[in-house]
Amino acid sequence: MAVAILQARMSSTRLPGKVMKCLAGRPMVERQIERIRRCRTLSRIIVATSTDPSDDPLATHLESLGVDVFRGSLLDVLGRYMGAARAFAVTGQVVRLTADCPLADPDVIDACVRLHARLGVDYVSNGRQPTFPHGLDVEAFGLDALEAAEREAVDPYEREHVTPFIYRRPERFTLAALTQDIDESQLRWTVDTPEDFDFVERVYAALYEGKPNFTSDDVRALPFAHYGSTG
Repeated sequence: MAVAILQARMSSTRLPGKVMKCLAGRPMVERQIERIRRCRTLSRIIVATSTDPSDDPLATHLESLGVDVFRGSLLDVLGRYMGAARAFAVTGQVVRLTADCPLADPDVIDACVRLHARLGVDYVSNGRQPTFPHGLDVEAFGLDALEAAEREAVDPYEREHVTPFIYRRPERFTLAALTQDIDESQLRWTVDTPEDFDFVERVYAALYEGKPNFTSDDVRALPFAHYGSTG
C-alpha cells in the first residue's frame, strides 16, 4: 500500500484560492480527496500545504474534516514533501498528486502504483510520456528516491516541482511510464484558469448528483468533454 501526498496551496497565481472554490457544494479540494479515497492501493492521504498565512483557511478546514495535514515551506515544495513523509512516518511507496485535479481518476492512480510495484523501479509517471488528459497526472516513487532528491537537489526548479531531480537523472534512477493506447494529452481536465474551473463545474453539474463516483469514461461521454483539445 502506498501513501499519497497531495500538495495544495491558496496562492495560485492564475486562479487564487482555487482549491477552496465551491464545486458541487463543497470546496474543490474536498471533491478531489473524495475521488482519491476510492483508490484501492492507498493506505493514507496527506495534504501538504504551507505555513504561509494564506493557507490557514485551507489547513483549518481540512483538519476540521479529519484530513491529515502537514505544513511546510511555501516555495520549497520538495522539502515540504519530505517533511510530510517524516511527520507521518511514511515508508515504501509515495504517490505525488496536486490539488488542481478534481477529476482525478482512482483507477489511473491505482494503475500507476501497481506498475511501480510490479517493475520495482524508482519512479513511474503518466506525465513524462503523456497520453492521459492533463488533470489525471500521477507519480509514484520510492521513499529512497525522495530522500535523495531532498538531500541533494539545489536547483530551484527541482525544489519547487519535487520530482525533476529524479526523472532528470535516468543514469541514476530507474524510470518507467504509464500510458494508454489513445492519446488524450491535448485535453485539459485540470484547473489552472477560470475557464478550466468552468469546465469542471459543468462536468460535476452533469454527473455528480446522479453518480458521485463518476468515471473518466463518464466524462469522456459528455458532449463538451474535449475542452482544451487542439484536435
